[in-house]
This record gives sequence, C-alpha cells and structure tokens, in this order.
Amino acid sequence: MEITGILDEALERLHRSGPERLGRLTNHAPMAVEALAAHGQAGAVHRWLDRYARKLEEFPSRVEPVTAADWRSALGDPGRAADWIGYFERELAERPWREVLTGWWPRLLPGMYGGSTHPVIRVGHAVRTLLFAGTTEPRLTELAHGLGYWAARHRPVAVAAALPGVGSAAAALDAVPLIAVQDGGFPARLDRVGALPVWAAEVAEPGDAYGRLADLVRAATHRYATHGHGEETMLVHAATAPNAVLRILPALPHTLWPSSLRAAWTASAAVTAMYAPAVSVPYVPPGAVTPEEVFERALSHGDEHVIKLTDTALDVGDERALAAALRAMELSAPLG
Repeated sequence: MEITGILDEALERLHRSGPERLGRLTNHAPMAVEALAAHGQAGAVHRWLDRYARKLEEFPSRVEPVTAADWRSALGDPGRAADWIGYFERELAERPWREVLTGWWPRLLPGMYGGSTHPVIRVGHAVRTLLFAGTTEPRLTELAHGLGYWAARHRPVAVAAALPGVGSAAAALDAVPLIAVQDGGFPARLDRVGALPVWAAEVAEPGDAYGRLADLVRAATHRYATHGHGEETMLVHAATAPNAVLRILPALPHTLWPSSLRAAWTASAAVTAMYAPAVSVPYVPPGAVTPEEVFERALSHGDEHVIKLTDTALDVGDERALAAALRAMELSAPLG
C-alpha cells in the first residue's frame, strides 16, 4: 500500500464536503482516493479529484449535538449527518479508534442497508488505511465521517421469509429470487425483498465466518462479469459492501465476526435480488493483463464505481475478478 501525505491532503480537502449530494446520492470521492493511494496511484489523486469536484457539495449544517444520552433519537436521521460526524470526531479524539469502532459496530451493523450500503463501504476504506498505513488526524476524521454517515443513514431491513439454504456462496447468490418489479430507487426496491436463501445463519466460529465472507466477496465479484448488465452501478455493491465488512473484521473482536458475516450476506443478496438480470451473458476472459494494468485502466476510465469494483477485484486477485473489473469499464460511462 502506497500511502503518502497526498492521501491526507485529499482527505482534508474532502472533509469540507458533505457525505451526499442532491439529498440522496453518495459522495464517493473519499473511497475512490483511498483506493487510488492503496494501489500505487497516489500521484493521480488530486487530478482525479479535480475531475470529480463537480459532484461535491458543501458540508451540511448542524442541527444540535448528538450525545450519549440521546443518540437513539438521532439514529437514521439523514438531516443529522453533520451532528453525527461531529459526535464521532469527539469520540475519536478521546478514545482509541478501534475502541470506538468496536463499541458502535453492533449498533450500526443492523442498519448497514441505508445509503445504498455506501456508509459501511466508506468505513471499510477508512479502516484499511488505519490498519495498514497508521493513524493521522485526517484518517481519523475520515473514519468519523464514515461512521457519522452510517449513523445518519442507518436503515435496518427485515426479510419476511427464509428460503432453504444452499452450499457455496456462488450457488447462494444464484438462488436469490429477484423482486417482481425492478424499478424505483434503492429504498423502494429494498422494501420489496421478501425472501432470501439461508446461507450464513449457522456460522458461529470466527474463522469460519471470515472464510465464508471471503468466499462471498469472491463469488459476488465473479458474478458481476456475467450479470453486471442488470444495473452496472448498483450491482457493484453486491461485492463492495461485503468486502468492506471483510476489511473491517481484523479491527474487531472475533466475537463480532459471525454477525458481521450475516449482515454482509443480507446486503449482497438483497442487492442481487433488487438489480440482477434474469439472464446472464457468457463469461469473457480478461486476456493477458496484469492487475496493475487493470487498475490503470480503471483510473483512466475514472468512474468511481469502476475504481471501487476494481479495487475489490484486486483483493480477490484471480482471472474472473479481473474480468469483472473490465466488464464494469465496458458497461459504465467514464467520468467526465
């Protein structure tokens, strides 16, 4: 991981912006610049940000401080995003970041489906940098922004019916029934998810949970290569949301790993139900390309979801994952 002062500069630049724009669309820049830095492209961070700048909005106004006494009333209120970010900035200034993350993880995990799963993805990028590149003030502030966004967009999901379980992660995703009407935004579609296969409910051992989650990330990434045309942007999250959880697990006590797996499975399966096409396309091998070349192509393409899926594909690290990244570039419009 090539992390330099450039990433910290970019994060400071971005922390003047809010976590969303147009009242509902996520600011992806903090996640994308972290991915660029993590894959040796720190030198391109500010140039990419200049291209993305038109999608940034000013930091939202504060309403009133969130406190330890009244946080429950503010949970899931997007109008309190600034208040939540301020709360976590104070918490992280007073206590070690792993302690704050561990304390809030069981509270936030049931609501990881708000904001189209982007809040947990942002936290995953922040935690990766803290784990592998060390602590700086901008990196702690980035974790505060991610956790605060998550708390503001906190949205649980209740799946009414559990379908019979299946073996592998790939088979489980194939068994997900599609919602009957695939239109509308993420919240409306999520309300229509009525049944999902049981896949991770029986997992109790932390090591098993980690392995199953890694299998899920691999299967969802591979599946994009043949199913991404269902919705080229939203289906990215079937892979990037569970991968965010996988990146966060090493910072959490092992006792929290099984519940994290179950929440990640629900997220990936729900996105699949909401956006996957009924018919796949044939798999196209990526050809003779290296992971570094694929990431350079993603940077040139510029789309934030392409960059993030490619980042996850490189974590998976095999041929089918690279094919998925190239498929995302083919399907998605480049960043203007």
